[in-house]
Amino acid sequence: MNACANEEARRVDAELNQVFRRLLSRAASQPDVRVKIEAAEEAWVAYRDAYMEAMYPAKDKLAEYGSVYPMEADLLRAKLTQQQVAALKNLSQH
Repeated sequence: MNACANEEARRVDAELNQVFRRLLSRAASQPDVRVKIEAAEEAWVAYRDAYMEAMYPAKDKLAEYGSVYPMEADLLRAKLTQQQVAALKNLSQH
């Protein structure tokens, strides 16, 4: 289950990177737009990481949350990333 959750997180992350690169490519002739898209993505990464830390705040995560933690963390990361993929796709339609 851990391996499957990790693979899902990697798959969605790869999709995010692909959508992000495509969005930046479309804005290649608009440097100010590229800067804003890059800033938004950096802010989202900070949000994602902070959200995950808020969900699992313990320093020793395996000791606190058990062996299910890696799977739960990967699934949460995949869920948050799927939401960002949708947001970037929406952004590319404007």
